[in-house]
Amino acid sequence: MARLTSAQARRIAVAAQGFTQPRPHGRITRAHLRRLIERIQVLQLDSVSVAVRAHYAPVFSRLGPYDREVLDRAAWDHSRRAPRLLVEYWAHEAALMAVEDWPLLRWRMREYTHGRWGTHIVKKNPGLVDAVIAAVTEIGPATAGQIEEYLGTRTRRTKGAWWNRSDTKWVTEALFASGVFTTATRIGFARHYDLTERALPPEVVARQVDDEQAIRELLLRSAGALGVATEADLRDYFRLSAARAKPAIAALVAAGELEPVEVEGWDAPAYLRAGQQIPRQDRGTALLCPFDPLIFFRPRVQRLFDFVYRLEIYTPASRRRFGYYVWPFLLDGRLVARVDLKRTDSALHVVGAFVEPEQQPTWVAAALAEQLRSMATWLGVGRVTVGERGDLVDVLRTVV
Repeated sequence: MARLTSAQARRIAVAAQGFTQPRPHGRITRAHLRRLIERIQVLQLDSVSVAVRAHYAPVFSRLGPYDREVLDRAAWDHSRRAPRLLVEYWAHEAALMAVEDWPLLRWRMREYTHGRWGTHIVKKNPGLVDAVIAAVTEIGPATAGQIEEYLGTRTRRTKGAWWNRSDTKWVTEALFASGVFTTATRIGFARHYDLTERALPPEVVARQVDDEQAIRELLLRSAGALGVATEADLRDYFRLSAARAKPAIAALVAAGELEPVEVEGWDAPAYLRAGQQIPRQDRGTALLCPFDPLIFFRPRVQRLFDFVYRLEIYTPASRRRFGYYVWPFLLDGRLVARVDLKRTDSALHVVGAFVEPEQQPTWVAAALAEQLRSMATWLGVGRVTVGERGDLVDVLRTVV
């Protein structure tokens, strides 16, 4: 069995995610976006917008400043000016993925026949399921609220957590999870549901993939996006169960499409996709949003980078160590700092900045300032301001 050093594994992982590729010169196009999706597979969706919504950030981190409308049109333009490039589904979590890969998750849609959560509500309301389908068939793409208005089922509800939903919302989400509905478009961040057969290309809707073949394809895509990965890593990328993944990995190894390897310091076997190259040096510099595919799986982040990372959004402010929405900073292929960012009307504000142990603050701050200025320009706020929290803020303020 081949053996990799920890440095080789880190370089493979960073390169697999596209960070060592030259950034395009000039305008970022749909073709650039397609190639990126072929490499990293998914863009996770999340409602937090304190700096920028999560699905926009990985494109910026790899390709540089771009017009976010390129991504919006690829995912949600319903004008038919160009073939649809992306579709929403429960891929990693809620995510955008290549539209032609949607059939690879039909097995999950069958598992979610009554939804992902609130299944008891859906099961006890078959008449409402039929009514919601009929409503969307009649009125076209609509939010859950618009469907409620059409059906006359809207009730007053107090604002609160996500589970404080009406029965109509639970049913609508279940129809999305089961593949009956998909997202036709988003306005703001509100999902407008439509019948999948109307919103997706007919050849995509018609395509059937054997379940075992679909799992193997998803694992190969995971392996390509991760570069080198344990079974747990491979499973996490598309949230696959051990029962589905283990036999598929064994079949891929037997077929020569995955190569078992040992990685220095890892306590589990790992796998390379056949033909994977091993970079000779550390490269890649970028700010990573908390939902970037390179850092999806926190145990893997610690293994690769010796970097303990957790999202502190749900931690009370007084108990947060680094901040509310913290972006790890990748510099020459290593995670060297973390930055709590917030966009205001006039600036990209660094709430806090922290350098990793044994890193040179002046060197880190100079490179970080360049990335922050680029991000501020991309977001249309023009300047960077620096707050008071963290051991990197003083030197960062001098170079920003």
